[in-house]
Amino acid sequence: MSGIALVSGGSRGIGAATVLRLAQDGWDVGFCYRSDEQAAQLVEKTAGEYGVRVRAVRADVADAADCKEFVARIEDELGPVGAVVSSAGITRDRPLALMDDADWHQVLDTNLDGAFHLCRAAVFPMMKRGRGSVVTLSSVSGVYGNASQVNYAASKAGIIGFTKALAKEVGRYGVRANAVAPGLIDTDMTAALPEKVRAKLLGSVALRRFGTAAEVADLVAFLVSSQAAYVTGSVLEVHGGISL
Repeated sequence: MSGIALVSGGSRGIGAATVLRLAQDGWDVGFCYRSDEQAAQLVEKTAGEYGVRVRAVRADVADAADCKEFVARIEDELGPVGAVVSSAGITRDRPLALMDDADWHQVLDTNLDGAFHLCRAAVFPMMKRGRGSVVTLSSVSGVYGNASQVNYAASKAGIIGFTKALAKEVGRYGVRANAVAPGLIDTDMTAALPEKVRAKLLGSVALRRFGTAAEVADLVAFLVSSQAAYVTGSVLEVHGGISL
């Protein structure tokens, strides 16, 4: 199955890997990015080499109007959207006692409000067409919690509840919704960790390695495909055995 897909946060990390994986599968892809235009242009160029149409659009998912304009532009330029992947996310890690209001609100605004804004703009047209798939990116932090990440964990746990409720709302209209909860993945977020911290974290992973963004993207690609036609309301963890 292929068609038109939307991806938020598509200029880096898991979002960029998802854009490339969907393009490889034959999807035309519209993705948004907030600030790194050079990285977005590289992803757009690389994905386009698979022979599909790709559009990179600057948009802040924390802004509802930006999301609405992003969805409208992609549907106008590429066609009706059949898959939505909400991947944009940030961290502002700090213990609760030291966390200020900005640390809390910026993470919730981007991660949780961003998923809400994107899905609200894209899902209703899919409901009217009677088909579509939504995949949201949560985290093992949202499932199991993580010290110094009360803001991030809250946003990612909220995404799980949001996605399960959405699946119940839209299933009768032929639209599916699932969440993916990655664990320790090699991205720019984890690259900034001190080596001692990385080594300690790896000790909690059964496979003794960090995952790759491409491995997460593979699962996202499966969930938006017809192979996952009977999968909805699920939270699928990709963590190498971190919870064992």
